[in-house]
Amino acid sequence: MEKQVKISNGVKRKIFLHNQEIEYKLRKSKRAKRMRVAVYCDTSVIITLPYGIKENIVEKFLSAKAAWLLDKILYFKKHDTLKILRGGKREFNKNKDEALKLVQEKISHFNKIYKFKFNKITIKRQKTRWGSCSRKGNLNYNFKILFLPKHIADYIIIHEFCHLKEFNHSKKFWALVAQAAPNYLDIKKELKNVI
Repeated sequence: MEKQVKISNGVKRKIFLHNQEIEYKLRKSKRAKRMRVAVYCDTSVIITLPYGIKENIVEKFLSAKAAWLLDKILYFKKHDTLKILRGGKREFNKNKDEALKLVQEKISHFNKIYKFKFNKITIKRQKTRWGSCSRKGNLNYNFKILFLPKHIADYIIIHEFCHLKEFNHSKKFWALVAQAAPNYLDIKKELKNVI
């Protein structure tokens, strides 16, 4: 039996998948072109629907994605990233040095390919951004990068690093990214389901 509770930003529901009760939120969006599911670091599940699609197909959609969905939830439970997701000062201060070390090592590695000049690397505590690159050649990264799967962290580091050469998202920029991350399109899709 499905339970349903109205909440301000959507509909909260529960479904049983492989004998596990999964809670999810249902949201409708004018911008959505198709139904999609996202799993966040705190194990919350959000289903986004375009207007005009009947809600009764959501359960079929989730059943078809059950293995992937449960795998993502298990991953985040295992890594206990809820505190990190909230990004408090305590978590930031505890992890910023290690995050900086990781980024420095990765940039040193990837710069064997690119040979770019840059100014400084800074680790920040940001709610919505994974990284940025300034026109002065400064690279900024979110300390939470430390808790991402390796291939996703690599992609974020490469992405911002390539902005040193192409300060845009042109074909030239993506060609640069592809030099060190040839599967960047797959990782971009995966990243949407992580944050």
